[in-house]
Amino acid sequence: QVQLVESGGGLVQAGGSLRLSCAASGRTFSIYVMGWFRQAPGKEREFVAAIRWSGGSTYYADSVKGRFTISRDNAKNTVYLQMNSLKPEDTAVYYCAADRSLGVVVTPYEYDYWGQGTQVTVSS
Repeated sequence: QVQLVESGGGLVQAGGSLRLSCAASGRTFSIYVMGWFRQAPGKEREFVAAIRWSGGSTYYADSVKGRFTISRDNAKNTVYLQMNSLKPEDTAVYYCAADRSLGVVVTPYEYDYWGQGTQVTVSS
């Protein structure tokens, strides 16, 4: 029903920046919230940021506050994650997700659709 495609990942040095994009297609009118999660090797998937599709309210994990910014372009059905001052601990596969209902934005099980993920590697 909803397809999500991430892009923008890559290799950067510590202190650098990357901008991730997530393009949504299909029944995008059903999306209430879009979020970003990440998963490093040997660790569980963790919440990074989320945004209400309509109102634009944003939510951030404490670990990325002040460094990452989530935004969306409703006309393009795209959500962005601007990542600045990257640290080696930010290294992970980053996933875009969409939620159809009003729920807790920081928990993976609340989300209905997931992208394929994009690798972000931060070297020191």
